[in-house]
Amino acid sequence: MKRIVMLLFSIALVFGACNSTKDTERITIASEQGDCVGVAPMKCLLVKKDGQTDWEFFYNNIEGFNYEPGYEYILEVKVEKVEMPAADQSSLKYTLIKQVSKEQKTSENLPPREA
Repeated sequence: MKRIVMLLFSIALVFGACNSTKDTERITIASEQGDCVGVAPMKCLLVKKDGQTDWEFFYNNIEGFNYEPGYEYILEVKVEKVEMPAADQSSLKYTLIKQVSKEQKTSENLPPREA
């Protein structure tokens, strides 16, 4: 009986670990923010997801992350679907799991600034 309970517990742990990995992403945050337009003109983080070569505007916040200009970050974040978001709210919520690195540098190949 103990072996069956332990086996079921082990299987639950394995499946739980698989699900949490699926909901995480590794992203790079640029050393500068970009000018973007949401509801109004604003500053957005510039991000690259794992494997991407081009920076893209990131309109969300990352809960638990405090951005400091002049540093390029690599973060591991949890991504959760928001049930019934408000009209101007994202359907995804990002939460910092781990700051992998923070390097003082100027990020390369950023999108051109608006004039």
